[in-house]
Amino acid sequence: MSDVVAAGAWVEIERVLLEPEQRSPQLPEETRSTPYVLRMSGFLDAEARLGDEVTITSLIGHQHAGTLRLVNPSYEHSFGTTVPELLHIGLGEEWR
Repeated sequence: MSDVVAAGAWVEIERVLLEPEQRSPQLPEETRSTPYVLRMSGFLDAEARLGDEVTITSLIGHQHAGTLRLVNPSYEHSFGTTVPELLHIGLGEEWR
């Protein structure tokens, strides 16, 4: 059964913390109309399949529950492309 994720695997879970109707009325409508979602990585406590409700143990030993979303998650963000004009800030005149 290749779709079973083994206990101890590094995974990501997702859990809705606030439903749209629970969000602050001061938020912009576009934000207020979506759930506030937590995504967290940790070690899977028991074997499961993607989409199952599971518990994980974080790197500091706390247990968290949520829906199993990813196996071996990685970071997908960046700080954008390099801005050459910023590379020499703070390096001193000898580097310019």
